[in-house]
Amino acid sequence: MNPSQTSPEIVHHLPPHYLERTLREDVRAGLTKAAKTLPPKWFYDQRGSYLFEKITQLPEYFPTRTERRILEDHAGEIATASPTEMLIELGSGSSRKTPLLLDALKAAGDLRSYVAVDVSDTALIEANTELSKIYPDLDLRAVAADFESQLHLLPKDGHRMVAFLGGTIGNLEPDAREQFFLQVRELLRQGGGSLLLGTGLVQPPEILIPAYDDASGVTADFNRNVLRVLNAELGADFDVEAFEHVAVWNEGEEWIEMRLRATRAMRVRLPGAELDVSFDQGEELRTEVSAKFRPERIAAELEAANLRVAGQWTDPEGRYAMTLAEPA
Repeated sequence: MNPSQTSPEIVHHLPPHYLERTLREDVRAGLTKAAKTLPPKWFYDQRGSYLFEKITQLPEYFPTRTERRILEDHAGEIATASPTEMLIELGSGSSRKTPLLLDALKAAGDLRSYVAVDVSDTALIEANTELSKIYPDLDLRAVAADFESQLHLLPKDGHRMVAFLGGTIGNLEPDAREQFFLQVRELLRQGGGSLLLGTGLVQPPEILIPAYDDASGVTADFNRNVLRVLNAELGADFDVEAFEHVAVWNEGEEWIEMRLRATRAMRVRLPGAELDVSFDQGEELRTEVSAKFRPERIAAELEAANLRVAGQWTDPEGRYAMTLAEPA
């Protein structure tokens, strides 16, 4: 992707041309499989981010407002359970829920700094600009890094809380989640601290599927946006409207799958990836998994990485959980 203007306020850990190289690698790996896949991180160009913000406001999509409600009701308890000098937010994006946590941590005592971590310079600049208006005395930092592979490069000074919100952990498949939790444990080994994890909980399909297949079609447009990204960044010639949006509940894996289904046979050129790909009519491309969890599964995966649950908070309907974990 076209690199944005580098801000002197951002600490960059991403290698030169990292996003462009990673996109090519993901496309080559995913579109040459027998069952084609793409990782969901490529939804989020400017249009994709706009569409996702619209999704969070839809009546069918409950995770964002449910997480916010938990923070509104319990941020004070969370802060008291883990007094923190530095809040590190992974995949911070717009940081819109962050003030709820910052206010509680400041009230609890020792908070001195906030570190936003994202791959997008634009998101980092916008979020920290807004937060600087609210918290002029807080040390605000912005770090451009990939949370899947670069946690070891994040600050290690003081007692830290690593916040991974929005249910994004569900986009990682089990092996990747295991590696992520191990990296968090290693990051917290020096100086101590905690992980605050947001997770969707297992619900009946009639509740979950509409959250990923809304009646107004915003999610369908968001899903197809990944093809627009490939057209823009790799010179691909996807006929975006020739793919229909599909959302299904995979009961065995306990996750939602978003897919794009080809409505006709076609051959697609992707010059930027040096690749041509054929689709049969009805063939599906999986663009996202969103795992949902049971409380015991959350605890087991954390414990496997030597992290113990120190607290857990859910909404009254039991649709979402925020879990605080500390090095065992």
